Amino acid sequence: MEPIEIPIDGILDLHTFQPRDLPDLLHDYLEACQDAGILSVRIIHGKGTGVLKKRVKSILGKHKQVLSFQDAPPEAGGWGATIVQLMPSETDS
Repeated sequence: MEPIEIPIDGILDLHTFQPRDLPDLLHDYLEACQDAGILSVRIIHGKGTGVLKKRVKSILGKHKQVLSFQDAPPEAGGWGATIVQLMPSETDS
């Protein structure tokens, strides 16, 4: 299976990914954003039953480079998206 190229623009829509891919996907995407100097990331998980959102927040809570995360404001997806604040990469300091 070919790797999927994802634009590193600070917005990650999880609708096209398998739940089993989430830990590696989130880690790699957040690291790529951090390396690109993008420190505010919006992860779109959808509203649904809340299972995916709960899994995303569990992964974010264990990620060393995450400063904070919270539900997106209504204009950015509200309950269906999470805004993540990352630490600046060590090369930025």
